[in-house]
Amino acid sequence: MLKNVAVVLLDGVHPFELGVVCEVFGIDRSDDGLPRYDFAVVSAEGPELGTHCGFTVSTPYGLERLEEADLIAVPAGETYAEREYPEELLTALRRAVDRGTRVLSVCSGVFVLAAAGLLDGRRCAAHWHNAEQLSRRYPRLTVEPDVLYVDEDPVITSAGTAAGIDACLHIVRKEQGPEVANKIARRMVVPPHRDGGQAQFIERPLPKAPCDTVGEVLAWMEAHLDQEVTVEQLAARAHLAPRTFARRFQQETGTTPYRWILRQRVLLAQELLEGTDETMDAIAWRTGFGTAAALRHQFVRALGTTPNAYRRAFRGPEAA
Repeated sequence: MLKNVAVVLLDGVHPFELGVVCEVFGIDRSDDGLPRYDFAVVSAEGPELGTHCGFTVSTPYGLERLEEADLIAVPAGETYAEREYPEELLTALRRAVDRGTRVLSVCSGVFVLAAAGLLDGRRCAAHWHNAEQLSRRYPRLTVEPDVLYVDEDPVITSAGTAAGIDACLHIVRKEQGPEVANKIARRMVVPPHRDGGQAQFIERPLPKAPCDTVGEVLAWMEAHLDQEVTVEQLAARAHLAPRTFARRFQQETGTTPYRWILRQRVLLAQELLEGTDETMDAIAWRTGFGTAAALRHQFVRALGTTPNAYRRAFRGPEAA
């Protein structure tokens, strides 16, 4: 049973990610019939640490406090993706996992777990902004770039910032059941479980053509997303043979005409869901998907969530 929780800090810690762990595990909610955790903030680099916001955090607990923890959380911090870590901390984390303690990272805290070797041969989550860098620096792990968290018990990793809430509530749900997790979520005024993954939040600008061979065709495609087009029609606009056009398109955009227009349609659908009250049928027609069912199918494939869930996430439940 989860009873003892420690969150371990390094210099430059991000206050929000630290606050996420403190909010879930560090508040006494026993008056509401919820479990009270023996909670401690631990420093890996002395009694006083700086945050990336300019203020300091002090704690009387050093790394020895990790020895009694059932769960050790590592929140994000400034330059965590580039810096080196105290060997005493890495050893303490490895020792904790060996004795069955769970470890959790929030956002760039994943780099600490990777440096300890705890992610070798494991899947992990990371903020989409850090995913490629994490993979390059630690090639023995596998980054799942689109998910909010990954549970490779006893190692649990979460993506950017608020995904730490999802991972913390997941641990509570796993250890103490959905009723406890739901009550804590209600007190925090957050959903106990979120639809979809990171894909819906990732900015994916489309590659720009380095020359103007297909530039005019791209502009025409973007302005006519509601129309069905073939490679032959697009090639005619570029005054090229279809096979030559397809090859040039791939060279200049890094993708195929079909995938390019599909991604543009999804992007337009995201904009309409975020900024308008148009119905799903209207959005499907404007984006060239034709039907709400086709829109939903392609939207889920691209972003891992439904159009309705996406609209709720960005505009609130009353907008769905």
